[in-house]
Amino acid sequence: MVTISDFVSSNFTNVFWSLIAIFNPEFFEGLGDTELSLGSTLFVARNLAIGLAFLFAIYMRSASMLFVLILVRLIIDLIDFLAFQIFRESPLIGQVIIFTLMCYLPAFFGLRILWKEMRNT
Repeated sequence: MVTISDFVSSNFTNVFWSLIAIFNPEFFEGLGDTELSLGSTLFVARNLAIGLAFLFAIYMRSASMLFVLILVRLIIDLIDFLAFQIFRESPLIGQVIIFTLMCYLPAFFGLRILWKEMRNT
């Protein structure tokens, strides 16, 4: 069963990849590139900001704050999927699998669990 910790850990995975991009721009931009592009910089900033917000929500033990953060993250991931389809030439089936398993399903399970907890308190 997917739990709220699965979604939180997938979010921190995004933070991890963002930190790699800061220290190794070739990871996102390709071989020989030494600087991040505007798009990659915005991606890194967004993931680091939401990661810090998740840490604060977990520290505060706030179900409603986590609910809002997961909802915001879900909306961002939906927009990211559309952006990947518009600007990248990646295989559609691979992206559907990745976004569904890594973003959408954990978010929906997390929202469901948090909704139940918020209604009980």
